[in-house]
Amino acid sequence: MNTQMILSKILMLPGIILGLSLHEFAHAWMSNKLGDPTPKRQGRLTINPLAHIDWVGFTALLLVGFGWGKPVQIDPRFYKKPRRDEFLVAIAGVTMNLIIAILLSFPTKALAKAYYAVGGSVLIENIYLIFFYAVSINVVLMIFNLIPVPPLDGWGIVTQIFRLDRYDWWYKVYQYGTWILLALIVLNVTDLILTPLVRIVLTLLGVY
Repeated sequence: MNTQMILSKILMLPGIILGLSLHEFAHAWMSNKLGDPTPKRQGRLTINPLAHIDWVGFTALLLVGFGWGKPVQIDPRFYKKPRRDEFLVAIAGVTMNLIIAILLSFPTKALAKAYYAVGGSVLIENIYLIFFYAVSINVVLMIFNLIPVPPLDGWGIVTQIFRLDRYDWWYKVYQYGTWILLALIVLNVTDLILTPLVRIVLTLLGVY
């Protein structure tokens, strides 16, 4: 690994920590808001990264471009409307990533203009890259987690929309979901999904 690649990985760290931590915090906050005390009892109702970082998922995001945080445990028995509330909890994480990406796209674009306005500056370039990586990572987290395969959020979202847990096959897919996801990653299917969609979203945000 050359010096430039090491620098790039270092500049990615703020975006990875921010994206993973706030993604999981959003799940915890939403579940707590809907009456479930489980996340609070387990110390997940915080933005402290140490409460949310899964080090395998963190490393994967740093090295291969997609990853995950420590899943927030919930207890749907506390929800007044379980189907609606489980949907809201499932979608909270990816919504948070989208909000972060949108908010950070503004300083990213401003830094890009500043870089060219001053005729190039290493300092401004590195600050720009921190913000650009943060936007990109949050977009990746959003899209990756929307893939409808357990244990990703997309599975919970489509389950509640279409009430898939009524069917016997749902439990088998849920049971082997991690292996299915690993197979999709190894076969490069996830990359085929992520690459064009991430490019489209970054273009819409005006940072690509």
